Amino acid sequence: MDVQRKLEILADAAKYDASCASSGTEKRDSRDGKGLGSTAPGMGICHSYAPDGRCISLLKVLLTNACNYDCLYCVNRASSNVPRARFTVDEVVKLTIDFYRRNYIEGLFLSSGIIRSADYTMEQVVTVARKLREEHRFRGYIHLKTIPEADDALIAEAGKYADRLSINIEMPQEESLKAYAPEKDVRAIRRTMGRLRLKLDDAKEAKKAEVKSRVKAPRFAPAGQSTQMIVGADASSDQTILTTSANLYGSYNLKRVYYSAFSPIPDASRALPLRAPPLMREHRLYQADWLMRFYGFDTSEIVDQATPMLALDVDPKLAWALRHRDRFPLDIAKASREELLRVPGFGTKAVDRIIATRRLTSIRSADLARLHIPRNKALPFIILSDHRPQPKLLESATLAERFKPQAMQLGFDF
Repeated sequence: MDVQRKLEILADAAKYDASCASSGTEKRDSRDGKGLGSTAPGMGICHSYAPDGRCISLLKVLLTNACNYDCLYCVNRASSNVPRARFTVDEVVKLTIDFYRRNYIEGLFLSSGIIRSADYTMEQVVTVARKLREEHRFRGYIHLKTIPEADDALIAEAGKYADRLSINIEMPQEESLKAYAPEKDVRAIRRTMGRLRLKLDDAKEAKKAEVKSRVKAPRFAPAGQSTQMIVGADASSDQTILTTSANLYGSYNLKRVYYSAFSPIPDASRALPLRAPPLMREHRLYQADWLMRFYGFDTSEIVDQATPMLALDVDPKLAWALRHRDRFPLDIAKASREELLRVPGFGTKAVDRIIATRRLTSIRSADLARLHIPRNKALPFIILSDHRPQPKLLESATLAERFKPQAMQLGFDF
């Protein structure tokens, strides 16, 4: 099989892995003439988006889609009837360098099916990163998928060459993982996450001591670790998913938890649903995740036993505001940053702009556009120098309807 055909198979096989982003690593470049590539701000990976809105790309492939494991939800499972291929280490290295020189990519995301053993597979993945770094002086972004059952020394070596490491927890509940992926052990996954956190903490402390000792600290995955959960393959509620995410963030200091909507696969098990969940559910989970990470929300404020699923027709922050109308309207001239972060339509940057602006002048409704705040979404919940919402508006049973998408007549396919 030629390399082009391998690339066609193994790039397609990697598309189900969403856990990739290039933010958070150290800055490197090759302007000094030494090495190749860079991790300029926002540079990195696979048609994702940088914080400044630019589209970024990476070579995202599997080393092989052959696998010893028979996870029911995976198209590359051992019993799946799909074309198989395997890159050699040197083929992946050459592809990465060639694609970078043609300006096709800015980094590499490399994962693999498990072949022979976890240690053998992890050794092959690490060898790709080592050759790129040491033999080709590649300074671009590298994200490696790690294998929980692999030897700790191999995972430590992976952190030496990779910018980010990730281990997929796969399912929100241990019982689901046992049912859908019996070869995988959630305790082994969490143990490896814990060991990675300790190594990352040690590297962080060594970096702080670097200034005093003037001894260069050893490098270990400067962009941290991430994970991914499949949404909709089992019966887990959004409450269960977000509770698991909150636990992962707190216990392992993850950079990101990624949510991947289940996609029906050929020759699927009867245990799997016939339909994919709505993509809007995945989107709402990301919005809720953002609220937990950057807006000070607790999981129980977003979902609870009474409402375990996120609303699909309104975003989670707006849904919270509609349930807590007694906290509004909020006077933005006096409100704290924590209170402002809970106003629908207010992002973190908008809140910072409001705080900076109100020190100098009063804020009027006409200023909202300049502050990049959607007027229609925010005005019912805030008091400005020239605006106070009518009390009946917040109390109205129809307030929620004003924010929902308008009903549309379905079309016909002819």
